[in-house]
Amino acid sequence: PVNHTIEHPAGGYKKIFETCEELNEPIPAVVVGVIPEWLSGSLLRLGPGLFEVGAEPFYHLFDGQALMHKFDLKNGHVTYYRKFVKTDAYVRAMTEKRVVITEFGTAAYPDPCKNIFSRFFTYFKGIEVTDNCLVNVYPVGEDFYACTETNYITKVDPDTLETLKRVDLCDYLSVNGVTAHPHIESDGTVYNIGNCFGKNMSLAYNIVKIPPTPKDKSDPIAKSKVLVQLPSSERFKPSYVHSFGMTENYFVFVETPVKINLLKFLTAWSIWGTNYMDCFESNETMGTWFHLATKDPAEYIEHKFRTSAFNLFHHINSYEDDGFIVVDLCTWKGHEFVYNYLYLANLRENWEEVKKAAMRAPQPEVRRYVLPMDVHKVSVGKNLISLPYTTATAVMRSDGTIWLEPEVLFSGPRQAFEFPQINYSKFSGKNYSYAYGLGLNHFIPDRICKLNVKTKDTWVWQEPDSYPSEPIFVQTPDSVEEDDGVLLSIVVNPGADQRPGYLLILNARDLTEIARAEVEVIIPVTFHGMYKAE
Repeated sequence: PVNHTIEHPAGGYKKIFETCEELNEPIPAVVVGVIPEWLSGSLLRLGPGLFEVGAEPFYHLFDGQALMHKFDLKNGHVTYYRKFVKTDAYVRAMTEKRVVITEFGTAAYPDPCKNIFSRFFTYFKGIEVTDNCLVNVYPVGEDFYACTETNYITKVDPDTLETLKRVDLCDYLSVNGVTAHPHIESDGTVYNIGNCFGKNMSLAYNIVKIPPTPKDKSDPIAKSKVLVQLPSSERFKPSYVHSFGMTENYFVFVETPVKINLLKFLTAWSIWGTNYMDCFESNETMGTWFHLATKDPAEYIEHKFRTSAFNLFHHINSYEDDGFIVVDLCTWKGHEFVYNYLYLANLRENWEEVKKAAMRAPQPEVRRYVLPMDVHKVSVGKNLISLPYTTATAVMRSDGTIWLEPEVLFSGPRQAFEFPQINYSKFSGKNYSYAYGLGLNHFIPDRICKLNVKTKDTWVWQEPDSYPSEPIFVQTPDSVEEDDGVLLSIVVNPGADQRPGYLLILNARDLTEIARAEVEVIIPVTFHGMYKAE
């Protein structure tokens, strides 16, 4: 269907960036339609739920305190529950009634009750890094962890939503932090990537592996290790990394021109009022670099893949085909950091202002890059890609670098296909056909999309003044077709009379509605999550 872009003059989207209360117990949902009887489990999601502490506001989309949401499905009935994750950042803010830990875009000021002498000594405790795990939740062995992108992950109980314990990954691994987007194999092995100080203090990126639960049922995190180190394009400035790609035999790391100025990071914190956002800068000349490593044995591959500048947050999928690696990405064109446009003040503007700001921002595009594995006996200037179904190219240049040009899978002005999901359990790292995503209209989430990456066909679910979340695919039991299943998304229609929040269940085939389960509360924005089958 042709996508006639919906407008949002009423500004209902502002409601998904407002503080809400946690619930004391699960509340029943009103089901419209019929929930498939095989759908028995929990949708777990994370996002910000507290957008100010007393009179002190949080400024950025990624600053609000972590709120965990759960929709339980059983025998056609649905309940909804939510609890704040009791992180250090949250508990201390509640206790002191102020922002205590610096968040992504909000600086914590020194304790007003301390004198200059005691303040001076807190500088030497070093940086207190946030543990505000508002981005995602994933399984490690038998356990579940809520996470952000720092070295802290927080063990949570997926049934009661209780906060169990904070884990510092630095106790086990040489990383400064890891992403909120691990790859998880069917046996439970977890892979992730993070930056770290490598040899001779220069920077690098480490791919880490957490094994499945050992026989003795001990904690697998204690057995985690660094598999392979990838070099940084700039010695003191690592690129911001949000996710990575994995095929059956390779890791794919895309190094973008959005850089963290470490010197600024390390010095600025002792100076009053600096946050993480202040430490980003753009490298206007490097473009974007692709790196490859083999999985087993884990080794860095020295090919120098280069392309033009883009921001990248989410890999969709990657797979090997006939000596090539196909990498599908949600990109934003250019080197300016997209997060500059995600301050809450921007997102809470009236619709015309929201649109105006997005006009200046990097443009979104779904792209397919293809990396050739065999680059030896090649003639300079010739296209190395011989896959019949793609227009992506790779050309060896005289300086030994390989220049990549993408095939565009989806592009619409200020219309992003983002927060991508696939039939992960069956098709992660394999040749696949379908991606599902959240459609962002000038950064405001207002539709659910499906994309056939082979034919570029698209499907859309959209309703006026309704704001969905990332759609999560759940496969029909014993099905064979890749898209035989349902999509789960949390939708908010703030103008609804009675029940403004609901769990939406769509047929993944054609995005038609199967059922919805409505609740009497508004549900703020969520980023990522998972479906946990019973």
